[in-house]
Amino acid sequence: MPTPDPFLFCVYHLDKYPKGPSDKSMEAPRRGDGMDFNPTAPYRMYHGDKVPGFPQHPHRGFETITATLSGLIDHADSVGNAGRYGEGDLQWMTAGKGVVHGEMFPLVNIDRPNHTKFFQIWLNLPRKSKMVEPSFAMFWANDISKFTSNDGKAVVTSWYGDYFVDPIPSKNKPPENSWASDPYNDVAVLHIMIQPGGKIILPKSRDRGVNRSLYLVEVSNPGVIIGGNSIKQKVVLDINSDVDIELELPTSAAVACEILLLQGRPINEPVEQHGPFVMNTRDEISQAFSDYSKTKFGGWPWPRDDMIFSQDKGRFALLYGKETIPNSETCSPNQKKI
Repeated sequence: MPTPDPFLFCVYHLDKYPKGPSDKSMEAPRRGDGMDFNPTAPYRMYHGDKVPGFPQHPHRGFETITATLSGLIDHADSVGNAGRYGEGDLQWMTAGKGVVHGEMFPLVNIDRPNHTKFFQIWLNLPRKSKMVEPSFAMFWANDISKFTSNDGKAVVTSWYGDYFVDPIPSKNKPPENSWASDPYNDVAVLHIMIQPGGKIILPKSRDRGVNRSLYLVEVSNPGVIIGGNSIKQKVVLDINSDVDIELELPTSAAVACEILLLQGRPINEPVEQHGPFVMNTRDEISQAFSDYSKTKFGGWPWPRDDMIFSQDKGRFALLYGKETIPNSETCSPNQKKI
């Protein structure tokens, strides 16, 4: 989906993966071809062969924000970090000067389907931050703020931003070199669900000059009313962030409306992108390919390119040698086996 500055890219993943095999290998029942993005299929293998997902691949010069709604993702990277997250968790990764990571979708459930639903959002970095050290943050679902309207018909999940929540929970801080880490940039990533008959006022941005886009992820007849206009299609709307806007779903709607909001102050710098690298000039892109060829951005410390963890492993994050799990304090890595 197209995105305004400071964002680069946004994709909505909805895959109805089947039950996992009884041998607990967590593999899909068919093989991919290395480039499986068929939008009409019930699920996609993406670049995975036996396990759906994106085996190890490099990034430089931007950030990935992976905001989950359902299903699980296994993360591993060249820095030695790892995790299994999902079911409302959010992972924030600043690639900076270079990192290699993998994102796989293991079929952990053998008694029920393994559906996944999440967004991956690419947030740009300004020139001064493109070559910083890679850094990571995990926001567990139970620490992410939600706002519910008085009638219960509208729910806003604040993956990031202080709209509908004040203040942002102290645990929910992006990596320090993120464009979002400066409050002046007014970055917000909100997930909005409106039930039939529900409405909500989207407040204006704190300052002028902030880009704001609404992504109608799920909408059906008679459409959702945005600022007095009825929208019946899955579209991207660039809207004025300087005014309050009412979002309303008529009572005659058959299903809920789902909206993603992306907002931020533009970086206003040249963008030169080639695949997984986003820099300011073509020469910097060439340098990125050269550096990756020479260093592999630290190499790959894992036993398989499509790294997945054991079938009975719960959600966890191993960051900088310390492991955390939802509803838990930090523990040492040897307390839980990966």
